[in-house]
Amino acid sequence: MRHKSIIEMFAFVKMSAGHGLLAGLLLTLGLAGCTTNYYRKSADREAYSTLKKKSAQVPNADTNFTIEQTNTISLEGFPVSSVVPDYFGDDGKSEAGARILRLEDALDLATKYSRIYQTRKEQLYLSGLTLTLIRHQFTPIFSASGNGGISGQTETAVKYEIDTITGQIKPVLSDKLVEQRRVSGNASVGASWLIRDVGRITTALTGDFLRFITGNTRVTSSSQLSATFLRPILRDSGFKQQGEALIQAERQMLYDLRDFTRYRKDFSVQIATAYYGVLGSRDAVRNSFLNLQSSRKNAERTRALAAEGRVTSADLGRLEQQELSTESTWIAAIRGYRQALDNFKILLGISVDANVLLDDGELEALQIRHPELAVEDSINVALAARLDFVNIKDQLEDAVRRVDLSANFLKPRVDLVASASINSDPAKNDHFTLPELERYRWNAGLSVDPGLDRKAERNSYRAALITRNSAARTVIQREDEIKLQVRDSWRTLDQAKRSYEISEIGVRISERRVEEQNLLAEFGRSKAQDLVDAQNALIDAKNQRTQALVTHTIARLQFWNNMGILYIKDNGQWEETEHAKAQ
Repeated sequence: MRHKSIIEMFAFVKMSAGHGLLAGLLLTLGLAGCTTNYYRKSADREAYSTLKKKSAQVPNADTNFTIEQTNTISLEGFPVSSVVPDYFGDDGKSEAGARILRLEDALDLATKYSRIYQTRKEQLYLSGLTLTLIRHQFTPIFSASGNGGISGQTETAVKYEIDTITGQIKPVLSDKLVEQRRVSGNASVGASWLIRDVGRITTALTGDFLRFITGNTRVTSSSQLSATFLRPILRDSGFKQQGEALIQAERQMLYDLRDFTRYRKDFSVQIATAYYGVLGSRDAVRNSFLNLQSSRKNAERTRALAAEGRVTSADLGRLEQQELSTESTWIAAIRGYRQALDNFKILLGISVDANVLLDDGELEALQIRHPELAVEDSINVALAARLDFVNIKDQLEDAVRRVDLSANFLKPRVDLVASASINSDPAKNDHFTLPELERYRWNAGLSVDPGLDRKAERNSYRAALITRNSAARTVIQREDEIKLQVRDSWRTLDQAKRSYEISEIGVRISERRVEEQNLLAEFGRSKAQDLVDAQNALIDAKNQRTQALVTHTIARLQFWNNMGILYIKDNGQWEETEHAKAQ
């Protein structure tokens, strides 16, 4: 009866070992069941949460930040053009059915589909992802490992018989060799926790298992629960270096958010500049076509007068050359416009094959809105509001903090180390046993390194001092650069305003000149050169007026941007500052 129970126990252990392997396999498959999509969503959830919380500290940060982007760009819903402009000639037919983009629409498309803008957003996202990893180092980090295997070797056969005297089962050796197979395995589950200003705690539960499945059917096992505590006391006390890494990562995330917020403003100004540039090129096509029509009309009229002998052939030739020249200019203007429009499509992130055009009404709605703000007041606002300047000043604080950290590493290393463990009973190794509290072991002490060689630390400390001094100079340098930038943009804005006023006068003068020359030409009293000069001057004056209006608008936006007070909405559109007055 006793012999039977032992055989049943061996069978149970053998079956348990098989179930253990099956359980391990199922656990592995379960872990593998965490799909890549799960990990992606987990990363997004943590990174976006980090960015959202940090964004509350940055004025005008993007409140709906995301790097998700669809590859399908739909222009449905935008107005459709039904007009075929004559000033494009036959090329104007392609604009029938084109989608019309307002500036606000272009800004919205750019923030959604621009490849350059998307890259900058992804860089910010990666910064947030980096911070999540460094924060993770200060949380309990769990780990687990295990391995198992089967091996075999030949051994002297052992059989078990019942002793006739004692009635106990005893092993009996024979002269035969049998293959002895072993199933072995070990597993470990641990945790490590770095607590700021406290120390690092490490714990582990380990277990070993050995199962003989043929011949000698013994089972051996053991387990241990251990813990270690480490706290630096002098050098790197409280794990200052790791704490500094976390502090720097937190601040770097803030710096990157400020940089991206400033980039959003720069990007909106860039889109507006390109948008108005395309409209300016389109206006140049229109003016060139009007000039071509006038040149053709003048040439036809002069031919009629030449046939009557009222003008010289030289004057006729001059006007015919003007006709050819204006046609060439018109063709070049069309090409320049098409090129500018295609470049603008690429900037927005839409296909160059997309049939779109920009709203002429945006150019017509432009007006001079000149800020009523003194240049010195502008500088004071910029020094307080510029996010890049805030970053530079904060980076000086980082450099000062790193000097203190480097000085700390010049100290001797003195660490408090303590450990404790409890073990399983070695006598109870016929099945898996847990550690017992009575079977403990502990130790505590100090680990000391007097630091006889501090050459590397010395050099790091001296380098940190130089970096701090350099950062201080950078703050002063950046302050002067901002002052210069604001003053220069203020001068550019003031000059653009005056240029527009001059161009308005120039257009009126040129219109009177053309009108006068046309009246003289009706009576055959106009000189060809005077008429050509008047027409060219009028076209140049109109182009200059458009350019001056666009230049002033962009200069005004850049002025607000250089002051750090250009407010950008989530769709990339800006809000006009109250310190601007329409004239």
